[in-house]
Amino acid sequence: MSIKTGAIHFGVSDQNDLSGVTWRRGTGYAIDELTNVLTADDAKARLVIEQLRRIVPNAKSMKALGFCVSVKHAQFMAKHFHAAGINATAVSAESTTEERADALHRLRSGAIQAVFSVDLFNEGIDIPSVDTLILLRPTESPIVFLQQLGRGLRKEQGKSTCTVLDFVAQHRREFRFDKRLGALIPGGRKRLIEQIEQGFPYLPSGCDMQLDMVAKERILASLRSSVPNQWRQKVAEARRVKESGNELSLRVFLEESGIALEEIYSDDHCWSKLIEDAGLPTLPAGPHESTLRKAIGRMLHINDVDRPTTCLTLLKPNAWTDLGRKSLKERRCAHMLTAVMLEKVTPQPETVEQSLRLLHDHPQVVSELMELLDLLKERVDHLQAELQSHPEAPLLVHARYSRREILASLSDGSSYRLPLWFEGVRWIPQENVDLLASTFDKSGNRFSPTTRYRDYAVSRSAVHWESQSTTRSTSETGLRYQEHESRGSTVLLFARLSPDERAFWLLGPGRYQSHTGDRPMAIHWKLDVDLPGDLFAAFAAAVS
Repeated sequence: MSIKTGAIHFGVSDQNDLSGVTWRRGTGYAIDELTNVLTADDAKARLVIEQLRRIVPNAKSMKALGFCVSVKHAQFMAKHFHAAGINATAVSAESTTEERADALHRLRSGAIQAVFSVDLFNEGIDIPSVDTLILLRPTESPIVFLQQLGRGLRKEQGKSTCTVLDFVAQHRREFRFDKRLGALIPGGRKRLIEQIEQGFPYLPSGCDMQLDMVAKERILASLRSSVPNQWRQKVAEARRVKESGNELSLRVFLEESGIALEEIYSDDHCWSKLIEDAGLPTLPAGPHESTLRKAIGRMLHINDVDRPTTCLTLLKPNAWTDLGRKSLKERRCAHMLTAVMLEKVTPQPETVEQSLRLLHDHPQVVSELMELLDLLKERVDHLQAELQSHPEAPLLVHARYSRREILASLSDGSSYRLPLWFEGVRWIPQENVDLLASTFDKSGNRFSPTTRYRDYAVSRSAVHWESQSTTRSTSETGLRYQEHESRGSTVLLFARLSPDERAFWLLGPGRYQSHTGDRPMAIHWKLDVDLPGDLFAAFAAAVS
């Protein structure tokens, strides 16, 4: 979902205890029982109104949509809002077309301040003037959650933000907060828990999320208990999914279990080990099976719009036999794949063709890689641009790459061996390119005082970067940085937020603008392609 105007999301605890409401797999709470709980007494509606008045500056001038669980619930809320002096009405699929249109007309004109609905305005209705959303339906669906948010995120003159009141009840263990919140905060339950504990530092640009203490504790407790997190529990879940009659694939297992992809690959585990431990059949093992299985998890950062498709082609049977006839870009892509997968294999292959053939000697690993890459095709999270300076390199601006992948992307596409690269800079003379790989947040203890260079985004189109502490402005390296355009060389900027991240974002080519100081040089680079808003926010905040 593209967020078009700002949103302030308030997670507000309420007094409803839903732990006794019947839960049905696939559909969630029983609607009749849920309705009875939510409409049991007037105090429940009064709490919603009290919280609304506390958070919304002037409830009598708002334009709000309320999402309810049933017709009875919508009518219950509209009645109590009206009694409290806030004009409101309820509509549903049972309302006529004219009644629904009239309700929206009165909302736009200000004649009423709230419309409560049931599965009616989740999608397909564009109401730019809506500035308040009241989420009273306990949905775990990320699609429904985003559709509801989308009703308030349409831009309109004079409207700077949308206030979202999300009421958090005491839920059953089966209720999945990670599904809905994961729509805004991808990366699995672990990252979601970290975000909540830290106060949501990395939300999409324009969003702010706040939880009251009770809501925060309820959500954290739910996240920690609702999904299998121990390996033996995941194995048992795999057996359950298989016994339920589903064709057991990585995709089906993730959808059925709710386990995040990252959690399958934690602690050097993988999908092949999971199904093997569950007593399910796997393909024959290859000579380096254990090593390669551990390497699969190092592919999870891939968010390139092109690479998964190319890699899937390279994983087809006997793909190595015609590798020499493929383009340099495809051979480099093969090198990137095997550079990650075979990094720990000894002895190392001599050529890229040999490395691809060795990978194919592990049919179960290849099968799992194909399943994984099919999922990674759906993880493209930024608009990516071609790397104009190096069209034969399988790199896209605003995609992520590890150091070995970066080196392989600029190789000759034939020899397999790659040089070691641990520091933040690398000059590739055969490609006439300087690689600058920065870690923006150096607040941990992994950096000595002499290596805590101040690297950060100045704006969406500029980056501040410091050279190594030994680089003088008059040295060959320092002069190459300053004169790269006249010399015909390129500077490629890569960045990650913390050293815990294996991969770096390719920020694209940088053009020298100016510098200050010596040993290190503090250089101002202008980017050829502007940073996306979320990357700028993260990289600009790294030194704040």
